Amino acid sequence: MLLDGWHLLGEAATAGVVVEKIAVCGPPTAHEQRIIDRLRRDGAQLVEVSGTVLNALSPVNSPTGVVASARIPAITSPSVLTPAPALVLAATGLQDPGNAGAIIRSAAAAGATGVVLDELSADPWGWKALRASMGSAFHLPVVRSRAIAGLLEEWRHAGIRIVATVPRGGHSMYELDFKPPTAIVLGSEGAGLPDDLIGSADARVSIPMQGAIESLNAAVAAAVLLYEASRQRGVRS
Repeated sequence: MLLDGWHLLGEAATAGVVVEKIAVCGPPTAHEQRIIDRLRRDGAQLVEVSGTVLNALSPVNSPTGVVASARIPAITSPSVLTPAPALVLAATGLQDPGNAGAIIRSAAAAGATGVVLDELSADPWGWKALRASMGSAFHLPVVRSRAIAGLLEEWRHAGIRIVATVPRGGHSMYELDFKPPTAIVLGSEGAGLPDDLIGSADARVSIPMQGAIESLNAAVAAAVLLYEASRQRGVRS
């Protein structure tokens, strides 16, 4: 995966992500040098490049002076269920990488135990999603699943309650009990969840909305639901 910017590189270093190569343009600050030193001790290779080369390496319009390549963390699906009681955000068909990254960031901030995205969703390790997550993907178990329906069924048998998000007609999020082990399942930005996943869920949840508003942005909806779950569980900073 590609890391663009000192913030992401610092988060990767803190989380113990394996960084293989670092391309730097210009003299680093003292803080940036500490990041470099830490990663070089762990085996990262440093290359000093010109501004032209860095611009060619970076996917963004205005690079911040560093681009690095790193290995995607090897994370198994059971890790998203711990520590108990599990609070997982699972998404299917979430195509916008900005939404994917924002959801990961909100999940980490709200104290979720993990995030699962299916293969129809944006790659959480793509550079756009990583930037949107602000490095939160390095501090929270994030998994891609080829068969999310089967995974949800496994969780149900393991005692995890599956809660499907629907725009209207579900239990109000204020009435639904999020304290037991729970997986909140979110659909795509346009179509929402497939009917089969809604039908197989243990419960349906809706966010109360006023006026003529029909739905919320997927990332906003995920954040609202996760924070309500956190509130019910008595989580404090």
